[in-house]
Amino acid sequence: MAMLHIDRLLEACIKMGGSDLHLVVGRPPVLRIGGHLRSLDTKVLGPDDTTSLMKSITPEKNQQELQEGGTTDYGFAFGDAGRFRTSVFRQKGNISMVLRLIPSDLLSFDTIGLPKICAALCRRPRGLFLVTGPTGSGKTTTLASMIDFINESMDHHIITVEEPIEYYHNHKKSIINQREVGLDVPSFSEALRRALRQDPDVILVGELRDLETIEAAITAAETGHLVFGTLHTTGCQGTITRLIDAFPVNQQEQIRVQLSTNLIAVLSQTLCPLKVGKGRAAAFEFMVVTPAIANLIRENKTYRIESSIQTGKKLGMQLLDDHLWELYDAGKISKTELLDKARNPGVMREKADAKDKREGTESDGNYGPIIGS
Repeated sequence: MAMLHIDRLLEACIKMGGSDLHLVVGRPPVLRIGGHLRSLDTKVLGPDDTTSLMKSITPEKNQQELQEGGTTDYGFAFGDAGRFRTSVFRQKGNISMVLRLIPSDLLSFDTIGLPKICAALCRRPRGLFLVTGPTGSGKTTTLASMIDFINESMDHHIITVEEPIEYYHNHKKSIINQREVGLDVPSFSEALRRALRQDPDVILVGELRDLETIEAAITAAETGHLVFGTLHTTGCQGTITRLIDAFPVNQQEQIRVQLSTNLIAVLSQTLCPLKVGKGRAAAFEFMVVTPAIANLIRENKTYRIESSIQTGKKLGMQLLDDHLWELYDAGKISKTELLDKARNPGVMREKADAKDKREGTESDGNYGPIIGS
């Protein structure tokens, strides 16, 4: 059997518009294209194949980490075509790999479809701006675009803390220092504490994954820096609840007050495969912290945030379900996708069924009962 070369597989991923390449024993290499998994027309991988593919690109230090802990993550550049964020892990005693393509082109706000007010929020001198959503929802791309916008339009010192670094930024109007956790600094919280002594204007924290990091990010925002961070939460209301719940009960009151004065916006996003053609559309839920929303956070009335988002349309605020409906109504995403991603699938199904009736169209799928509707 011909040997598989990692370069060929990475080229195929880029050419075919894949977002991820999966290498696992017992299947040919698999690409994720437009959200769906597609096997490449090559041989089924054996244990030796995944091991030699891993060894051909994995740095010595990471091979050591894999040996000791059973998993390792790193990023590497593939020529000018892009970077790959790589996770190598053992399963059933064999090596598996997932390589995610980070394209080298930074996208504009318009291309991503970000709310117009994002540009004004990126000019704010201080505050916390959170971008949230499940893994693979495009948070990294959105944040990279915001950092690039600041880099091009303002003379700031930007520090990013990432694990691993995904998009590489060049100095433009700003100075940009990118620190990788595990390589340049031991942890997110340590990097954040140190950053305050490095005269930053803007700090990007790859992930607010623990109490220490969340505290450090809030402190950085409080002391006059613009801080961007990500969380794996869905929805603006859920994000605030998750942040507050990370703290012990006796500190929650104080955190509500701090968040109400320092949080400037939450952008929650998900990616939906397009109904026709390749590619995916991003659906956003967006909240700008107005005095009214700040009050709700302070008074622990987060359950009323959604209705405040609905009344804040002129600021570009929107609920995820409303944006999903716009995409569906415009024929960009399928009904299945609308119902899979919706927060209130029952309500969305009623709207979609009513639209089908009006237009006399058949529904595009067979749906069983939706859990939680």
